[in-house]
Amino acid sequence: MSERSVPAAAVVHALKDRGETLAVVESLTGGLLAAALVDVAGVSAVFRGGLVVYATDLKASLAGVPADLLEVRGPVDPDVAVSLAAGVRERCGADWGLATTGVAGPEPQDGKPVGLVYVAVDGPSGPVVRQLDLDGGRAAVRDGAVSAALRLLADQLHGSADAASPADGSAASPADSGVTSPAGSGAASSGSGGRAARGGGRENGRSG
Repeated sequence: MSERSVPAAAVVHALKDRGETLAVVESLTGGLLAAALVDVAGVSAVFRGGLVVYATDLKASLAGVPADLLEVRGPVDPDVAVSLAAGVRERCGADWGLATTGVAGPEPQDGKPVGLVYVAVDGPSGPVVRQLDLDGGRAAVRDGAVSAALRLLADQLHGSADAASPADGSAASPADSGVTSPAGSGAASSGSGGRAARGGGRENGRSG
């Protein structure tokens, strides 16, 4: 059983229990996230589909990321990750959108280090983004990004379920688990210049 099969199965089963659907958009992971999901039996009940937008211009034309945001920030950015998740959610008509973007290596790109990755989710409870700083070669970074994206979604699925019927009348803040909820404009806000909270990854800035 692969490292990503457990969180993928947990996500699929949680979505089925809730009667909700998912779409994914990938940059550095290049389809690995979708592949991890479709390895799970019964995924057709919840998985709408996905986009692989490796080239920067496709992040705008296919996934709906504002071109000016990409021009100013580049593709490896927390706000871009959030925009990707929101875009695929809308375009695929899903309840949840899940995104990956980062620098897989082997070289840094556009000033972003190898292993820097952002994963983001957009859903009924709003957008959340997580920053990763992953070690290892390309394969390790890409695998780590997939696992982290699935865990982020699982956290949000369980968190929104808890929020619907909290045991003590209150719900934990996403920031408590190393996650930053972007502001209403879609910008990531952690109280330090709009950067996402650190979680654990990297992706290709120009074509990742």
